[in-house]
Amino acid sequence: MSSSPERNDGKRRRERGFSPALHARRGPARRRADKDGAVWLWGWHATLAALENPAREAPIRLLATPERARELQGKRLDRAAVEIMPAGLIARELPPFAAHQGVALKSMPLEPAALEVMADPAGGVILVLDQLTDPQNVGAIFRSAAAFGARGVVLQDRHAPALAGALAKAAAGAIERLPHARVTNLSRALEQLADLGWRAVGMDATAPEPLAAVLDARPVVLVMGSEGEGLRRLVAEHCDALGRIPMPGDFESLNVSAAAAIALYEASRSRVEPGDG
Repeated sequence: MSSSPERNDGKRRRERGFSPALHARRGPARRRADKDGAVWLWGWHATLAALENPAREAPIRLLATPERARELQGKRLDRAAVEIMPAGLIARELPPFAAHQGVALKSMPLEPAALEVMADPAGGVILVLDQLTDPQNVGAIFRSAAAFGARGVVLQDRHAPALAGALAKAAAGAIERLPHARVTNLSRALEQLADLGWRAVGMDATAPEPLAAVLDARPVVLVMGSEGEGLRRLVAEHCDALGRIPMPGDFESLNVSAAAAIALYEASRSRVEPGDG
């Protein structure tokens, strides 16, 4: 007599190491453990940068496979005792599908900088993200911002993901090196930046002028709209200019993280710091 499909499926799941009892415990147990506000980071570059960042509190937990533990030892990082375990056990501590690369770290979140401290004196480039919610996009933007030497990134208190997990992995360590500020109201933040000497340029695919035409040598705030809706009306009204990225291929739009990288490149070409010329 043949086995039922349900029975065969259960057998296959057990062979892959699936335990119904353990699976049922993982979610609630992890939520209880994180009531202190701590967050998980994973991935080699994100974890290593966090360990090297003196501004981050010492880790609460540091998990690593034997191979990664030896690599960490070679870096002479002794901020936390390493819990050595197989990759599968590390995965059980993290959200589903976290590509941890054999290492993960639990820590308190980074403290945001005060906007006026990050932006004064005016000079260079700051990125403002208007309700971007996708962690991969925000992480990639942090990575590009660090690569192009931006001063920092401004996020909303709400409608913005935590600087942890998949975001931190996509940022490849950039969240540890680049200041960020969190504000309640982006329109008021743009007013404050204007008072400090910054000029705001909003990215808008329908803008009449290309980005290169509206950039100049002044300190610039690049304002990026959300993945689906773009810039909100009130935020756009607080920009001094709007610019678009010309696309000869006549494609509808770019991913927001790709658009941010192009905008940062254009701003770096337009920027002239004191003493450069």
